[in-house]
Amino acid sequence: MNFLQISPGIIPITELLSKTLAPSCGAQSVFIGTTRDNFNGNTVVCLEYESYQPMALKQLESICEEVRSQWDVENIAITHRLGVVPVTETSIAIVVTSVHRADSLQAVSFIIDRVKQTVPIWKKEKYADGTADWKANSIT
Repeated sequence: MNFLQISPGIIPITELLSKTLAPSCGAQSVFIGTTRDNFNGNTVVCLEYESYQPMALKQLESICEEVRSQWDVENIAITHRLGVVPVTETSIAIVVTSVHRADSLQAVSFIIDRVKQTVPIWKKEKYADGTADWKANSIT
């Protein structure tokens, strides 16, 4: 099953772990992306995300289909936060369950790269000096 969400609220990581748990699976792999306090020598105070949600959710569903065509996974959860995300708070959480760890670990890595490449979610970095910069999506 897929659990996909894009919302302005704090991401409920414990809830995602519970939703994706499956008795038949021995692996639950997680990626949590957080706001860091620096970028290229600038002090970052927060990130701000915007999205075209209907298209973003459709693209997340497409990513899940890609994952399922390449790896044997049971459940996938992808939650991306919108709005202001202060330093150390979670911007994105991805959880994948599978029978064996290799499938879920590879799937999580693939998902974060595909989200960055294809999902219409835009990020603005706000700096301590009062400036801000919109960032293009990339896989780094």
